[in-house]
Amino acid sequence: MPEIVVYALEGRTPAQKEALMKAITEVTAQHFAVPAAGIVVQIVEAKADSKSKGGVPYAKRG
Repeated sequence: MPEIVVYALEGRTPAQKEALMKAITEVTAQHFAVPAAGIVVQIVEAKADSKSKGGVPYAKRG
């Protein structure tokens, strides 16, 4: 079954993360024609000082 990994900066509430995981599960089940019960969604959170874009840490981007 599908496994989806979402990489994001930390800071979302548990409710926001749950809503995202539910939406991803529903869309994946629909488009892949698989049961939702077999879909795994994981959110991997990074601290703003541990991730950068263009060489600038997100903690310094404002």
